Amino acid sequence: MIDVTEKTFEIEIRRCREPIVVMFYADWCGKCAMMKDVVEEAEKKYKRKLKFCAVEIEESPGLAEEYGADIVPTFVLFKNGKAESMMQGLLDEKVFDERIRKLL
Repeated sequence: MIDVTEKTFEIEIRRCREPIVVMFYADWCGKCAMMKDVVEEAEKKYKRKLKFCAVEIEESPGLAEEYGADIVPTFVLFKNGKAESMMQGLLDEKVFDERIRKLL
């Protein structure tokens, strides 16, 4: 997963044409830590089809506000540099996978 900040968001996300899953998280968030394994498995599964990025909300509060990441973890799915959909909280691996497949 690529760490993204307010400084690198434009290049890594908005200018990117491939589908991207961005996880907004907080270092102190237990649910975020629990979702990490699910995200890592999805990253392996979709290695050549999707880009996975992470934004720490306290490091980049402007991005968290812009994309409505008021609950962590929040996942925003981007296509052609634009937000297409959002998921929040703990998600079952199957549900997470189904939502990602819709992005493709």
